Amino acid sequence: MRGSMNDDLAAVESVSASRGAAAGRRAPPRAARLEVFFDGDCPLCAREVAWLSARDRAGRLRFTDIAAPDFDPAAIGLDRAALMGRLHARTADGAWRTGMDALRAAWAEVGLGALLAPTGWRGLRPLFDALYALFALVRPHLPGRRAPACDGDRCAAPSARGRA
Repeated sequence: MRGSMNDDLAAVESVSASRGAAAGRRAPPRAARLEVFFDGDCPLCAREVAWLSARDRAGRLRFTDIAAPDFDPAAIGLDRAALMGRLHARTADGAWRTGMDALRAAWAEVGLGALLAPTGWRGLRPLFDALYALFALVRPHLPGRRAPACDGDRCAAPSARGRA
């Protein structure tokens, strides 16, 4: 095991310089410290966003639905396939986090980083990263998912997708 819980929380909050070097390094709008890009057509993802939103009393998170008709992935330098393939989050300084790193960062911003800190410990991190990768593969096939009405990087208007 690694050092103290504080070391783990610091690791969750640190920004990887290599992730921030990619295109789309602009900081999230507003005063949010982390912008989370989620699939609004995924019921499990939408529930997680609602759960995190309810705990984000300080307004540190901003959520962007990548299935929304007005979302343009080119504006952030990514494509729809990459965003659909795994969770993405952009820090206030424009650095990117993906997969479990993005999830750990979001939980840390609402004060719950300690709960996910073990998933980042040296001995456990590869296991949790692999489990997340498996989840990312099956996520599009989970029951209750709305069928996406997307053509390339653009999605249809909500009325055309059967939303009320």
